[in-house]
Amino acid sequence: MANPSALGDRNPDADRVSLRTWIGVGASMLGAFMAVLDIQITNSSLQDIQAALGATLEEGSWISTAYLVAEIVVIPLTGWLSQVFSIRRYILVNAALFIFFSVCCASAWDLSSMIAFRALQGATGGILIPMAFTNMLVSLPPSKQPAGQALFGVTATFAPSIGPTLGGWLTNNLSWHYIFYLNVIPGLLLLAGVWYGIKQQPPKPELLKQGDWWGIISMAIGLASLQVVLEEGTRKDWFSSSLIINLAILAAIFLAIFFWIELTRKQPFINLRLLQNRNFALASIVNVSLGIGLYGSIYILPLYLAQIQQYNALQIGEVLMWAGIPQLFLIPLVPKLLQFVDTRLVVATGISLFAVSCFMNSDLTNLSGIDQLRWSQLVRALGQPLILVPLAGVATAGIPRDQAGSASGLFNMMRNLGGSFGIAALGTLLTQREQFHSNRLGEGVSLYNPATQQRIDELTQLFVSRGADLLTAQDRALKSIETIIRRESFILAFNDCFYFIGFALLLSGVAILFFKKVKVGAGSGGH
Repeated sequence: MANPSALGDRNPDADRVSLRTWIGVGASMLGAFMAVLDIQITNSSLQDIQAALGATLEEGSWISTAYLVAEIVVIPLTGWLSQVFSIRRYILVNAALFIFFSVCCASAWDLSSMIAFRALQGATGGILIPMAFTNMLVSLPPSKQPAGQALFGVTATFAPSIGPTLGGWLTNNLSWHYIFYLNVIPGLLLLAGVWYGIKQQPPKPELLKQGDWWGIISMAIGLASLQVVLEEGTRKDWFSSSLIINLAILAAIFLAIFFWIELTRKQPFINLRLLQNRNFALASIVNVSLGIGLYGSIYILPLYLAQIQQYNALQIGEVLMWAGIPQLFLIPLVPKLLQFVDTRLVVATGISLFAVSCFMNSDLTNLSGIDQLRWSQLVRALGQPLILVPLAGVATAGIPRDQAGSASGLFNMMRNLGGSFGIAALGTLLTQREQFHSNRLGEGVSLYNPATQQRIDELTQLFVSRGADLLTAQDRALKSIETIIRRESFILAFNDCFYFIGFALLLSGVAILFFKKVKVGAGSGGH
């Protein structure tokens, strides 16, 4: 980590990577996969967990929020703390604690204990994502990094897609406890692989004395407050809640202090000056949009399937897996593709395909189920691998090796923040557009409209034929019309949400036009 040479520097033996090193890289990627999977796999079983713990929907939302808040706070710290304790020791300790807190979550006795254990699980699991990226950058030579980035792409894109499927299957066939026990066996493999495959570097405890503590404190308060605002804002009707107002003020103040400290301090714990690197800054913008697309689509599509089609968790997973499984076969091909095609063109193609898949989902009807959604999911499966793998290469080209930790922390934080912003925006958009469409449809379904009167008469006769008296039948007919209006207004709102994701992805594509040309894996630090 202390070697100041650029990631791109090469020597005659630069292309040689031992099996032991690959085992270390693969093990760290397994940790990242587990951490990302744990977000989505829990969401699919949240209702069962809430019921078991006697929690309301409002209270149960903190089970996910606690994990995400802790995760977003620790991600920027990983670069500095991995230098203090060494990459190997830092991953080992946190992976062991992640397994322990996963078991604690399965053993939670009430809501408070579950929230506490989920926060601790997020704090330990959160480091596994950027540390996998950092370990890949410092362990592999530039020529092998596209393969490492492909492995990382599996964790970032495949894990969210397969999470609901796995969570739904475990909950339906066993119980929700097993979504946490699931981490034990892979976790032990992770510990063994990291222990064997990553070389022990000497720790640097003296860095603790020079620690950028004010920067760390301001970052933690600012990011934690912002994450809670984004996670809980929709449920609490945003600024009509005093909690959201107070946290938004805290986030604005402490994030401003954080940026000022990090940009003026000689030895910041995270190097924000990396954003002065054109490719890194532009790739980070695209990464925010990728977060909106990744986590936004996995948020809004299951919501549609559950609310409109009445799908259970396992059925929802069967839809989402059409975007997940194909990526396992496509991602390994991307490094080869990058040898022949301009990286910028590959990223642009991926963004376009991902956006097209969203637009394919923007004409949903009350009949749109797995058969209609399968093709859009396959198009998404084609697009996502073409974004993350080359995007990571563009972002890290020319970044000095001793800045790999800061680069990894910033790059991964951008995608997570993009996901949080996207879900918050989509939750609000869904509510507002449903109200808009409900009003518009309601105007067209007037009681004075002959077509409406005819439909009410038909429904009334139907309910009378089933044994209801005339007044009850008329009441049921009116409620049926109201239910149809509400259903259709929600479907139109879901369509608007997919338009939002698609346009957000296309808008980020403008940044690709300004990328400097790089040859991913060529390793020139001067790109």
